[in-house]
Parts: sequence; C-alpha cells; structure tokens
Amino acid sequence: MNTTLNLNYSVELSSYRDQHFKGSRVEQERCLRYTSTLYIGNLSFHTTEEQLYELFGRAGAIKRIIMGLDKFKKTPCGFCFVEYYTREDAEMCMRYINGTRLDDRIIRSDWDTGFIEGRQYGRGKTGGQVRDEYRTDFDSGRGGYGKIVQQKLVHAPTN
Repeated sequence: MNTTLNLNYSVELSSYRDQHFKGSRVEQERCLRYTSTLYIGNLSFHTTEEQLYELFGRAGAIKRIIMGLDKFKKTPCGFCFVEYYTREDAEMCMRYINGTRLDDRIIRSDWDTGFIEGRQYGRGKTGGQVRDEYRTDFDSGRGGYGKIVQQKLVHAPTN
C-alpha cells in the first residue's frame, strides 16, 4: 500500500475580518486566500525583531517583519506582521508555529490581506491595542494591567 502525506491542503481562514479593510467582503476573502502575510498577536512587549526572524524563519523565507507599535510612544505593543515570499511558507507557519510559545506567551497567527503603511500602529485610544486597554489581569509581558485599570489605580483615593 502506497501512502503519501498530502501537504497541499490549504490552511483554513478564521472567522475574523479586519473591519478597516478598504474594499468589499469578496475582495477581502480573495486577498485572504492568496496572501503570504500573517498577523501575529499576543506577543510580549519585550519580544525582539531578531527573535521573530529566528522563530518564523523556521517555516520559510521571510520577506519582512513589521513590528506593531504604540502609535504615541512608538514602542512595541504586542503584535507584528510577517510577510513570507510564498503562500506555502505562510501555510507552514500557520500549521506549525501558530499556538507555540515565545517569550512565555502563546502566540497566535492569522491570515492578513497584506501590510499597508500605517497598520503597524495600535488602534486603541491610548495608542496600543484595544484588547490591552480592557484587560483586568496583571500581565508583565504586556505592560502590567490594562490601561483602563491602570488609570483607575492612579486616580484611586488613598486613605
């Protein structure tokens, strides 16, 4: 009996869609099915670009990595875009690197329609990621408490 491993199946798209995409839903779906760019989330604020190249380079040849930055402080804010030269290498990343641990955090990757200048900045009101603003737990890898909790702690009355 001759059995071969078929790696030609495509990694499925998640249900997440960027609400800021400039185009129709059909165009967005087409872009997601052919892209070689991934959005990587849940990174530590301390993760370096070198660490990202080392990890994601295991899946294939990287064209570039764009670090996510706080739009006011211009410091890393927990995400990046990884652009591979081929869709096949991006699929290898989705299969084997998505969900692994980097800097003591479980990272997640998702298909992205392609990097456009300006998307490297956090979309939250305080400059970082919206998710970090509302987080109520302490997370040293993401800057401590969420921004809203930090503001309440700073402005809390002292006895």
